[in-house]
Amino acid sequence: MYSWHVAVNGQTVGPFSQQQLIAGLRSGQYSRSTLVWREGFSGWLPIEQVPELADPGAGAVSSAPPPMSGTHAHEIDYEIFGHEMQFVEIELDPNESVIAEAGSMMHMTDGIRMDTIFGDGSASSQSGGFFDKMLGAGKRMLTGESLFMTVFTHAGSGKGRAAFAAPYPGKIIPLDLKQYNGRIICQKDAFLCAAKGVSVGIAFQKKIGVALFGGEGFIMQRLDGDGLCFVHAGGTIVEKQLEAGQTLRVDTGCLVALTQTVQYDIEFVGNVKSAVFGGEGFFFATLRGPGHVWLQSLPFSRLAGRIWAAAPQAGGKGGDEGSVLGGLATIFER
Repeated sequence: MYSWHVAVNGQTVGPFSQQQLIAGLRSGQYSRSTLVWREGFSGWLPIEQVPELADPGAGAVSSAPPPMSGTHAHEIDYEIFGHEMQFVEIELDPNESVIAEAGSMMHMTDGIRMDTIFGDGSASSQSGGFFDKMLGAGKRMLTGESLFMTVFTHAGSGKGRAAFAAPYPGKIIPLDLKQYNGRIICQKDAFLCAAKGVSVGIAFQKKIGVALFGGEGFIMQRLDGDGLCFVHAGGTIVEKQLEAGQTLRVDTGCLVALTQTVQYDIEFVGNVKSAVFGGEGFFFATLRGPGHVWLQSLPFSRLAGRIWAAAPQAGGKGGDEGSVLGGLATIFER
């Protein structure tokens, strides 16, 4: 597999994979006259003169989502309510369905049928045999999720509605997979619900540094398909569109999701004193474009750590911080 370089405003950026260059060409990031170079070229060439880049068929991306066996995700409408504690209400036509994580349902109207399925909720895993269902369930188990998912189907007439609530303060992000070449990579516990037909799988991080020190571990969730899906993250959500070669360094826990063209790696802070006394940890995530990334201002792990540190059983301060007595109120509890 060749490493490609691109000439941007007189500067050489890269290396990029063939997949990233094709994605940049299709998104308009590059034009057919953009100059590129790889090993084996005697000089720089415009993309239109490079067959594997100029011809979309010749540049087939190996990591593209698998075909959905001729099926498509259900087309659903939605509305998001709230600000800091949000929930999403899905509107379903007759026989339309939405899949969701177990325990996320808030309410549903009469006529909605709820079924528990074994696997990832995709059409292929449910129409296949026992092995396909076990494979889908195993993928979910590797990400730390339940072996089962819940399907909500509108079995009545007219419009039906089902609502799903976020598990902690933050925002719900609606994502139309058709706008991102059919695939989004997200952190393990980010998925909330999706139109039936979307596959919820796993994405292995190929680099050992990402696996060991990436905060999100060796495995992230992969959402494949052509329908709507909803992910949840803590605090305020920030979206970043990275240009080709543009690098963004973030705290590993603040990464929510990214498109498949973004390169994800882990870097050492480089200063032991800063890592030990600065409170930011030894590693951060390096994201290299082109592509789209979503960040969160308050990772749940950070919130949980502060709560635990303040809990009395952990040696933190109790609920008497505003009391006139202060620490005297609990002097006899020890």
